[in-house]
Amino acid sequence: MSGDGTTADDDPLQTAVWRLRSRACWADAAALLAPDTPEAALQRASLLVERCLYTEAGWEDAEDALRTAEALAHSDDERGAAACERGYLAYAATLFGVRDRADEARAALGRAAALLPPGAAGRALLDFRRGLIAENLTRSPQAARAAYRRAHAGATAHADPLLLSGTWRHLA
Repeated sequence: MSGDGTTADDDPLQTAVWRLRSRACWADAAALLAPDTPEAALQRASLLVERCLYTEAGWEDAEDALRTAEALAHSDDERGAAACERGYLAYAATLFGVRDRADEARAALGRAAALLPPGAAGRALLDFRRGLIAENLTRSPQAARAAYRRAHAGATAHADPLLLSGTWRHLA
């Protein structure tokens, strides 16, 4: 989702979603997306998970959106992306002490890794999130650094400047 809706040639809906997201209006951005396709449902869930990460609120809305995204996912890429979001939500809940869901986070990201082949577009984000878990939950700096390197290589290969900014920060 990083970078969507930032040029004049983009879909007006994506432009509106991006603008609302960049202003921390995650619920408003999510409300614009009808969860009637796997892509829209996943994007909606991603916005609501991001809101949880920044505000420590809206956990139930994010869970509901994730259940919808998981139900609509049919391909391995779609199921892997939904599992990656599930793992990220569980990571955030654990990190902020809402509920210890570290095992769920690891299991969901492991499921995503089994579904997303190396080189897939969503794999770089998955590797970055695995690095976050290694760094912040399991306190394994070597595993975190290796995951961040894989994420950085994937973000470079897929020209994802937002993810690259995160990987640079964690590799510095």
